[in-house]
Amino acid sequence: MFNRPLTDATDARLRAQRVLPRLVFDYIDGAAGQEVGEVRNRDVLRGMALQTRILRDVQQRRLSTTVLGETADLPFGIAPMGMCNLAWPGADLMLARLAARENVPHGLSTVASTSMERVWEASQGKAWFQLYYSGDGEGTIKLVERAKAVGYRTLVLTVDVPEVGRRPRELKQGFKMPFRMGPRTFTDFAVHPHWSLTSLVRGAPSLGNFGPADQKRGFVFDRTESRAGADWDFFDRLRAIWPGPLVVKGVLDPRDAAELQKRGADAIQVSSHGGRQIDGGVGPVQALPKVRKAVGPDFPVFFDSGLRSGEDVLKVLALGADYAFLGRPLQFAIAARQERGLTEYWESVKAELSIAMAMTGLTDVKDASTDILATD
Repeated sequence: MFNRPLTDATDARLRAQRVLPRLVFDYIDGAAGQEVGEVRNRDVLRGMALQTRILRDVQQRRLSTTVLGETADLPFGIAPMGMCNLAWPGADLMLARLAARENVPHGLSTVASTSMERVWEASQGKAWFQLYYSGDGEGTIKLVERAKAVGYRTLVLTVDVPEVGRRPRELKQGFKMPFRMGPRTFTDFAVHPHWSLTSLVRGAPSLGNFGPADQKRGFVFDRTESRAGADWDFFDRLRAIWPGPLVVKGVLDPRDAAELQKRGADAIQVSSHGGRQIDGGVGPVQALPKVRKAVGPDFPVFFDSGLRSGEDVLKVLALGADYAFLGRPLQFAIAARQERGLTEYWESVKAELSIAMAMTGLTDVKDASTDILATD
């Protein structure tokens, strides 16, 4: 079974579940409240129907688009995800190489397992740096200056984590970074020897931007620290010092979207943080059309959370997103079959998107609109 190529996101998740220790799988898969993240958001997305059309010449289909003034070969990229090397050693660099190869943006998390310097090099300049506010903001600004010095051109400020969400599956498993090995954890790792032995040889995952040498330079980060001090004044300060595109991620209210547009954000990313922050919050699929209406037709709006397939990507583009980002399934694909699995899953999304375009009569992904959605 493990030699068979991956077919889709469901296949990747099931196979990752067999490979990964329960502690690690539940960290990646878990969310706030629900046993499986994004249940309501996924239900809304699945409930949307694409309107198929016939007798249109769709032999040639264009999947490339423009994102923040640059050409991307596909209308979907890689969302920022923390601690990807938990899925498999070297996962961050696999994602960076994929971004370079496919000419798409790759969001690198503040809490990535690999340093921003190494990922920037491996991505060949395709990486965007995702930023968390922490403490009084001074350490955050220091991190921004570091990203600028490395060469990052696009900054993604995540604003939906004033406090880290309460995630029951993490609590049940006792997930902490760094790992604290106890009898239960030891047993969990022992019954998943392929992952455990590989991780032992390659070294336990850690926070790539906050290693001992980084800490000596003043770069520190506490995953559990409150981030509730972030406010509009901080955004204005960040806007003043960041010279390149500034994307604000985690926006679900059209009023916030309009204010960000007014204050100089370059793009808004509609996102629920993969359902990891609040169980009963507004779903991003429901929020997307309202955000699009609030900022008008020409302002860049991106989307992540709950996307699993090429059809999902086409649906959110039809609802008003200019660009989409994939998250969890990429980690599951890596866990299942490492870089091979990542490529196989990525190719499946591309194929699904292209087929969905043909079925709905589209020859250019930029033409996706509500016209391809069934009205009921």
